[in-house]
Amino acid sequence: MPTPQAATRHSPTATLLLVSLGVFFTALDQTVVVTVLPPIMTDLKVGIADLDRASWIITGYLLGYTVAIPLIARLADVYGYARLFMVALALFAVGSALVAAASSLEWLVGARIIQALGGGATVPIGMAIATRAVAPSQRAMAIGIVGAAAEAGVVLGPLYGGAIEAALGWRWLFWLNLPQVLIILPTVLLIPRQPPQPGRIDYLGGALLVAGLSLILVALSRSDVFEGTSATPYALACVGLLMLAAMAWAEARTVQPLLPGVFFRSRAALSSLGTKLLVGGGLIVAMVTVPLMANTVQEQEPLAGGLRLMRLTGALPVGAVIGGLLAHRLGSRNVTLPGLALAALGLYLMGQWDLDIADPAMSFHLALTGFGFGLVIAPLFLSAMEEGGDEYHATSASLVVVARMLGMAVGVATLSSWGVGHFQGLTEGVLLPLQAAGESTAQYEERVAEYRDHISQAGLDVFQNFFRGAAVLMLVAIIPALGLARRKDAPPTAG
Repeated sequence: MPTPQAATRHSPTATLLLVSLGVFFTALDQTVVVTVLPPIMTDLKVGIADLDRASWIITGYLLGYTVAIPLIARLADVYGYARLFMVALALFAVGSALVAAASSLEWLVGARIIQALGGGATVPIGMAIATRAVAPSQRAMAIGIVGAAAEAGVVLGPLYGGAIEAALGWRWLFWLNLPQVLIILPTVLLIPRQPPQPGRIDYLGGALLVAGLSLILVALSRSDVFEGTSATPYALACVGLLMLAAMAWAEARTVQPLLPGVFFRSRAALSSLGTKLLVGGGLIVAMVTVPLMANTVQEQEPLAGGLRLMRLTGALPVGAVIGGLLAHRLGSRNVTLPGLALAALGLYLMGQWDLDIADPAMSFHLALTGFGFGLVIAPLFLSAMEEGGDEYHATSASLVVVARMLGMAVGVATLSSWGVGHFQGLTEGVLLPLQAAGESTAQYEERVAEYRDHISQAGLDVFQNFFRGAAVLMLVAIIPALGLARRKDAPPTAG
């Protein structure tokens, strides 16, 4: 096996920069449509009554980003990271061109899935390239830098989308991905191709995994999954679980399975997945609630809500880099636990917000929460990749991404089902006041003000409970995080 220093003609710094740029550009498209969804709907003649169909512009990307990356990452482990990184970027570019040329909602959703297949694969493959380019003692730092690039793309996606849409139109958001990829691809060619590993691809296991995860993710994406009003999400989830069980049965009888068998016998690896699942749920609750609270009960402009959220998400990359620097020295567990505690504290403080919350307290609470979430990124990836072994570096990293995305899907479903139900319960029996005969205008306006205050307070109560619930989720995440390694004293061995 080539040494880290021989793995690339790039210097380690150049390799990290190259990989981080690729990951950053593809990560932008995770959130870039958030600000341009209305003009897309208008252009494709999708009415507000079809908002549930339009939501598949986001859900489709989430689906593609999640379900296929373990298979693509395994291909990279066997056939070479540089080669599959280029394939992933090319697939992302093809999907972007198809999105830009879309003439219907169905076309656009299908193209977004193709785009996500390539974009999602760049993260685990990029982390594998980065860890091979540096010495073992610097692997955690390399993972933190790549993770920070991914988070920075997610953070800047909405602002980037809004700026390009205002200047050139929404289609140019996706046309511009083509020159970005063309700039990166020639430099990837300078990375020598990794000699083929003596491995094989379990395509049957891959097909069962993709199908099972797809059904489970679609089930979790339905808002009625927690309402009990329809059997559809439960039926989809059951079939998906059966497919995953069939995959596990087939994998146990395969000499070289798609997923590393040792991974699922390792307490540290399972702890990293369980922790990331809960972190994904808590993070999406915070990211949705912050701008939603600003734009509703606090009556702020949409831009103000986005800028407020950036105080949280902007601290994520900072925490990711620092977490990477500390993880090798202190161990995954000793970095993850403080990160979860800081995120829980920040979310708890946000749960105490009233309608008049302002700086500097607001910014401090948001930055503290984002920094805590960022701290756990590198140690959780590092723990999984170490336990999976060198032959499954990209595959192990991809499973952490899957855990995060599943957690985010559950978080969104919880917000849309429990939150709406809770708000309706708080406002039950509260009717919009009508001016009674003989009632003065002053009296009527006073009753209207009372009504608005009641609705605002009910909304505030819901948002406060969202933040508090996310804080509890971070405290619960401490339980699986206790299974992470305290400290890593030796370089990882091949699995």
